[in-house]
Amino acid sequence: MLDIIYAGTPEFAVPALESLLAGGYRVSAVYTQPDRPAGRGRKLTPSPVKRCALDHGIEIRQPVDFRAVEELEALQSLRADLMVVAAYGLLLPAAVLQAPRLGCINLHASLLPRWRGASPIQQAILAGDTRSGITLMKMDTGLDTGELIASRATDIDPEWSAGELEAVLAPLAAELLLDTLEDIEPALHAALPQDDGLACYAPRLDKSDAEVDWSKSRETLLREIRAFNPWPVSYTRLGGDNLRLWRAAAASGDDGEPGEVVAHDRSGVFVGCGDGIIRITELQFAGRKRCDPSQALNARNLTGSLLGRQS
Repeated sequence: MLDIIYAGTPEFAVPALESLLAGGYRVSAVYTQPDRPAGRGRKLTPSPVKRCALDHGIEIRQPVDFRAVEELEALQSLRADLMVVAAYGLLLPAAVLQAPRLGCINLHASLLPRWRGASPIQQAILAGDTRSGITLMKMDTGLDTGELIASRATDIDPEWSAGELEAVLAPLAAELLLDTLEDIEPALHAALPQDDGLACYAPRLDKSDAEVDWSKSRETLLREIRAFNPWPVSYTRLGGDNLRLWRAAAASGDDGEPGEVVAHDRSGVFVGCGDGIIRITELQFAGRKRCDPSQALNARNLTGSLLGRQS
């Protein structure tokens, strides 16, 4: 049985770790990002992968990077057969990639070479892709440029948010990993190079990316709202505060200036955009919880409001 190091951080990476443990593989250590401040109290919070490792009594290591000699030596001392990486969040230098006997493999949430980089799930939705999947690849020093070992695809429901697509892809990654590990050495030898000419880049997202530009088309805005749910969450200005937009749908009609709330009833908040109207079906006022349009009416009827930085 292989001796494995596992490296991952967010919820997406938890099912693959759990599948390794359920499959009887020895996970000698888990690498994950350092605890980060979270919530209103900004309390240091462990990553989902760390919480899983704690539940199973696995050794946890949280280096800021691998530039320190002692961090590399600590990893090498594990004498692992293989390192499995899933959304870890750190670029691994060549010395780390070469430390395990069989090297390092990565579970990436796209059908490579499409959407290399940090936000493949969000970019697939932003682009209107109809299919996504998981790719298992050999890692090299490039950004998701390694040779392809195996993949598994799934259709994207046109109404899915990024969170909903991730919830489909995470168990798919776990299944692909277990299926491939049974014959990992021949699979590594048979890995194929990527076609760099087909590569697309998925940059790391920032909160500022999610500010709504109401002059954009209806379809673009609907994709953005889905892609930025659950993070960083689309938002617009309402007076001096941010109004977060969690879900929306297309609406009929083309009257209304970009950002103008033309109506607000129990079915939605109807807002003009570049080529029509969208209907906000879940929103969040500053300092409040998420709510549906009928609940929002109890706080404020938005009809006639102008959303965006011009307000």
